[in-house]
Amino acid sequence: MKYNAQTPIRRADESSFSENSSSKYFQIPGINTETFWIIDRVLDGDSLIVKEEFGQEAKEIRLYGLDAPEVYLSRKMREDEAKSHIPASLLLQYGLMSLNYVLQVAPPGTKITLVTEKKNQLDFWLRQLAYVILPSGECLNELLITNGWAKASHSYYCSMLPEYQTLNFQAKQQKLGIYLFIEVF
Repeated sequence: MKYNAQTPIRRADESSFSENSSSKYFQIPGINTETFWIIDRVLDGDSLIVKEEFGQEAKEIRLYGLDAPEVYLSRKMREDEAKSHIPASLLLQYGLMSLNYVLQVAPPGTKITLVTEKKNQLDFWLRQLAYVILPSGECLNELLITNGWAKASHSYYCSMLPEYQTLNFQAKQQKLGIYLFIEVF
């Protein structure tokens, strides 16, 4: 058997080296990187339960810089209904669409890397905020916004927010994801 060495050449068609490459997330000043995590459950379009691959710890993760419609009738759903003037029943459907997208690109069992900004680690409910890097090298946060399944949100500030706002505007202009059905959510 002959060994055929491969050189690490970056090709444009390789997903791990696409425009969605995660390298920019590792260049954010003051980050904490956690490897060997697995998605245990997808709660909605912007929250996950993750567990250690080689341990017992589990925690809830809230994705940085975005907001997806809720999948349960709740206080936040009522607030979103009042702000957007969209009935809760319709917002619920959009929330389920966002959840379905996450389940397609990052189903339970997906190995991930968590990137957290040290200056902004927790949300109001004490969930850890994070960028979720997928095995493909893509960032789940960015995929959700780029494809219109979540909107950029300043509720939980992150360094990538200006870029996320631009991606959100482009998704809206191209009528991607939820923007296919409505202008604002």
